[in-house]
Parts: sequence; structure tokens; C-alpha cells
Amino acid sequence: MQVKIDTKEKFTVVTPIGPVLTANIAAEISDWGKKQLAEPVKNVIMNLSDLTGMEEKAGETICLLQQHFYENNASFVLCCLQPVVEEMLTNWEMIDLLNITPTESEAWDIVQMEEIERELLDGEDIAFGKD
Repeated sequence: MQVKIDTKEKFTVVTPIGPVLTANIAAEISDWGKKQLAEPVKNVIMNLSDLTGMEEKAGETICLLQQHFYENNASFVLCCLQPVVEEMLTNWEMIDLLNITPTESEAWDIVQMEEIERELLDGEDIAFGKD
């Protein structure tokens, strides 16, 4: 499986190319994502439009990666899930743990809104002398 990476101004779009997201590919994406947090453009949108399947371990890895992004004040949004992949995540009880949008454009909006929210909260911390 290959992965297409497209860097924009405020986020990077990662698109796995291939029918199934395996645990190994998810681990590689996770390793890349954790390094991405040190980059100036650290928000990630993962476009799953090409996937028709996913290994359960891959889903777990993606859930943990999203959590890691939010703990590090960065956005991680999944988009364009095929119904079969959405059903798998639902059956594994992971669907509610993930930030998912129907389209890539909506994912862009989520990232931009979360960026504004973080900027406002950072400004509030400074204004009130919080650490």
C-alpha cells in the first residue's frame, strides 16, 4: 500500500492508496504522524476514500494517533470513509472515538475551527495569567 501526502498551509492530507489499511501501514502512518507534530504544519487530515477495508489493529492505531494529536494541541480528522469501513469501526466500537467528516472540505473546516479555538484559548491563558 502506498500513501499520498499533500501539505497545505494549515494541515497535511494523508491518503492511503489501496484496498485495505493494514496494521503495518497504520503503524507507519502513526510514526510519520508523531514526527509531523514537530513540524510547522502539524494538523493532519486522513482521507480514507480509497479504502474498502481495515484491520482492527489498524483502527486501534489510528484511534491512539488521533488521541496523541489532540494531547499535543493538533488536529487529526478522518474523512471520506466508505460505508464498509465505517461499519467496521462501528462494530469495533471505535467510531465514536474518532473525529470523522463526510468530505475532505468539511475536514478542512474542522481543522481551521480547531486552530482558531486553540488560538483563542491560548490568548485567554495569557490574559488570565494561566500556564
